[in-house]
Amino acid sequence: MDVPIISARTENLPGQFPWHFDVLIVGAGLSGIGAAWHLQKNCPGKSFAIVEARGASGGTWDLFRYPGVRSDSDMYTLGYRFRPWKDAKAIADGPSILSYIREVARDHDIDRHIRYQHRVVGASWSTPDARWTVELERGPDKERVFFTCGFLWMCSGYYRYEKGYVPEFAGIDGYKGQVVHPQHWPEGLDYAGKKVVVIGSGATAVTVVPSMAETAAHVTMLQRSPTYVVARPAQDPIANKLKRRLPLKLAYMLTRWKNVLLGMYFYQLCKRKPDKVKALILGGVRQMLGPDYDVGTHFTPRYNPWDQRLCLVPDADLFRVIRKNKASVVTDRIETFTETGIKLKSGAEIEADIVVMATGLVLQPLGGAKLVVDGKPVEPPRTLIYKGMMYSDVPNLASVFGYTNASWTLKADLVCEYVCRLLNYMDRKGFRQATPRNDDPTLTEEPWVSFSSGYIQRALEHQPKQGSKRPWKLYQNYVLDLLTLRHGSVKDRAMVFTK
Repeated sequence: MDVPIISARTENLPGQFPWHFDVLIVGAGLSGIGAAWHLQKNCPGKSFAIVEARGASGGTWDLFRYPGVRSDSDMYTLGYRFRPWKDAKAIADGPSILSYIREVARDHDIDRHIRYQHRVVGASWSTPDARWTVELERGPDKERVFFTCGFLWMCSGYYRYEKGYVPEFAGIDGYKGQVVHPQHWPEGLDYAGKKVVVIGSGATAVTVVPSMAETAAHVTMLQRSPTYVVARPAQDPIANKLKRRLPLKLAYMLTRWKNVLLGMYFYQLCKRKPDKVKALILGGVRQMLGPDYDVGTHFTPRYNPWDQRLCLVPDADLFRVIRKNKASVVTDRIETFTETGIKLKSGAEIEADIVVMATGLVLQPLGGAKLVVDGKPVEPPRTLIYKGMMYSDVPNLASVFGYTNASWTLKADLVCEYVCRLLNYMDRKGFRQATPRNDDPTLTEEPWVSFSSGYIQRALEHQPKQGSKRPWKLYQNYVLDLLTLRHGSVKDRAMVFTK
């Protein structure tokens, strides 16, 4: 259910700024609600608001409504550090995750700080005033309103909400069936007894295929190239045993660290012994699908494990529906859509009543907001990312971006802790501005992340860069970040504080 826009008594006109906050949080999803919790706990004297472009909280977990939507990380690491995950399933469905986020917001009185249907379109920093003036569009009529804040905290996710990535397919305008986009799933879509083609091989595709296959006549996962797919139990037996025998918070912490360390170990093993891990993964697939299945064509990527994100299937659900012949995988390229389906480069044709475009996301830095610092537009590709959260030469702004090789919230929680430490340090010392600035002539620029996934590669030219060494380098390592962001000093050569 949509929540009504919070209104104010004062008319909010250009040139008048009745709404000022010490901190403005952009986004009421997993990151934004977490940021608000940390801010309330660690900086209780700070005034703040959360502005949310949509009409409801939850971010990704409210937006995505496709069949079977779930996490592809365990909830002991995707969950907040401060809020134990209680459910028996470690790999949770979307509605359960949404309830978890909203329970945190409700239980900690965060809801009252959220302004719904407030979309940030731009923000301008004034050094003399030491504040951001944030321009927003409010409500369905896109009324122009302004907030000001001392610190701007971007928790708006990493992709464009309005529309996912869809390649240009020949003949699609002549297709007589229904085309569906997972990012905006039609409510009540009836696919029972229908022939369905899901285009894609990523996390969305491997999630939606087994779910739709339960009632569809048949589901075909049509992929241009395969992805590594790993089966994992939906429940964590060790976690559930610990919860029965220990206090909940202790059991949660122990399970969280178990999963963090196992994940780090597996990632390092992939990087150091890729052939061994590849054989292990493919052996598991063959065991699931049998010796006669063409694993080489459909489940053997051209790249090494963790050069792109692995796909997780809970309780081997994808393999189960393939074994039952309720779903199949076709690895080929699309020649053209026809009136009744899709013709492939090989000459084969697939009939389809419904085509699901699980073709990826469009990355969008800063939620699409345009930044200006003292009259000069900020161009993200010309900036360096500082400690994975701030931009070079951009004062008093932090942006939350999670790990590519682990759960999003592990990094988000650390960013939240660091921002609160930074704000408290500035208050103690009387500083009004904190600006990351690179003055190291030996520093070289590198791509923001070294990931070969299509959605990453398409967006690199629009993203900030990382540097060749600290504090400008991204390590994608939770333990290193924990030492730096939770326990390291907020003072370093690259951070310039001014009054």
